[in-house]
Amino acid sequence: MYPVINNSSFGSITVEEVFYNHDIIITLEGKVKKRKKKLSKAVYGTSHTISLDEADYVYQEGLDGIIIGSGQYGVAELSQEATGFFRQKNCKVKLLPTPEAIQEWNMAKGKWAGLFHITC
Repeated sequence: MYPVINNSSFGSITVEEVFYNHDIIITLEGKVKKRKKKLSKAVYGTSHTISLDEADYVYQEGLDGIIIGSGQYGVAELSQEATGFFRQKNCKVKLLPTPEAIQEWNMAKGKWAGLFHITC
């Protein structure tokens, strides 16, 4: 997949040799953007549960699926509403601890977006 994710550690992720110290989204077009955690925090008081609003923000028409890095220790999860949203859109979801999600991202073929939580 493009862009290639080089590495992550607690509190950082490196994409195409560019260091980020915040959660990121990678769009279908390969753009790296800062994750809008406030969309989930507004509903759940935490960014560890991905809300319907955030799922809708990340989703793009034409995706085969989304790879979600759930944090270095796999703490983040999808809300039931977000799960239902992706199911309704026929969008596959691969929810894995961030180090595993990065491996999945770098090997993926097709039209994927990514959301990577870099702590917890």
